[in-house]
Amino acid sequence: MELDLGPEIARFRAELRAWIAAETPPGLAGLIDWTMPMTAGGRRGAQLAVAMADPAYAEWAARLLARRLICPQWPEEYGGQGMDAVRLAVLNEEFYRAGVPRVTRGMGESLVGPSIIVHGSPEQRAYFLPRIISGDDVYCQGFSEPNHGSDLAAVETRGVVQGDEIAVTGQKVWTSGAARANRMFLLCRTDPDAEKHAGLSYVLIDFKDPGVQYRPIKQISGAAEFCEDFLDGVRAPLFNVIGGLNNGWRVAMTTLGHERGGQATVAHLGFEREFWDLVEMARKRGKTADPLVRQQLAWAYTQVELMRYSGLRTLARVAAGRPPGPEASIAKLFWSEYHKRLGEIAISIEGPDGLLRPDGDGYQVSKWQNVFLSSRAGTIYSGTSEIQRNIIGERALGLPKEPRVAP
Repeated sequence: MELDLGPEIARFRAELRAWIAAETPPGLAGLIDWTMPMTAGGRRGAQLAVAMADPAYAEWAARLLARRLICPQWPEEYGGQGMDAVRLAVLNEEFYRAGVPRVTRGMGESLVGPSIIVHGSPEQRAYFLPRIISGDDVYCQGFSEPNHGSDLAAVETRGVVQGDEIAVTGQKVWTSGAARANRMFLLCRTDPDAEKHAGLSYVLIDFKDPGVQYRPIKQISGAAEFCEDFLDGVRAPLFNVIGGLNNGWRVAMTTLGHERGGQATVAHLGFEREFWDLVEMARKRGKTADPLVRQQLAWAYTQVELMRYSGLRTLARVAAGRPPGPEASIAKLFWSEYHKRLGEIAISIEGPDGLLRPDGDGYQVSKWQNVFLSSRAGTIYSGTSEIQRNIIGERALGLPKEPRVAP
């Protein structure tokens, strides 16, 4: 099933496909399997870092930048194309089809930039946004704190105004990409006497400041994709406070609520590729005639197809000009629980071999051991499965809120 998006989108797709074919540097597609999702976990981040250091990647990034295909969904006045969600979805699909990376600016593109566009002053937009597009500023997120679980507003990190600067002291945790970042966007408490959600400020800090220290957190897969961060009097100009002092909660809600339809029809593609790899592994082990294995593989294929149809439905809503519904929470809950189950299926198909780690330095794991171990984190990060079920129950189904215990 394909969604007919009309002749204009068809022309856009054809032109984009031709441009990608003509402009892709030789050897780029072969550097790494760009189509595998980051949800594969493990050492995927390290492999990407090596591929992104190759000259072919730099050449590709320069061509995309010249074509305004980096942050293309941003408004034209801020360096993008004002690309709508439907065209962004087509863009993602065509890059995937060609097996080449859509160079992104990570959290700077998807989270920080949109928040600055909505809440920043003209001067802040003029300074910070070009640095995100160029890649000069690479952001990590400083929201989560120790001992607070999913309670985002329970911020203990302090921000003290001193003249025309703010000094930030505290601790953050579960920071993705800390080793690659030179900037952090964070929430800190600037008015300790205000109500819980008030008195917070959204600040951009220099993550290379001497007052910043971070430590990798070792995961059960052997990787260390997250860090804990210690901030000791890190100073930033008040110019770096987005949305004004004590207005950070509003800015943070823009950051977390910035949903785009662009991933709607591409999110399932990495899982589809992974599924067929699993089928091939089962075939090589002579297990495709096993009734239980066939049933498990049929279940997995069904789940991936459901992701695809759900994405098409989301895209249809966006194309019709309707706002997205609770799809974000439904999709996150669905793929994370699916991926955890897929890891269990893969290990059962491998059998006793799934218990043996490969030889090599460090904590080596095989591909399917990695999926089994790292996929468990998917039901925790970006909102636990329990939190997603609460959101779906309360906001989509209109069920009563869970009882809250008074502090």
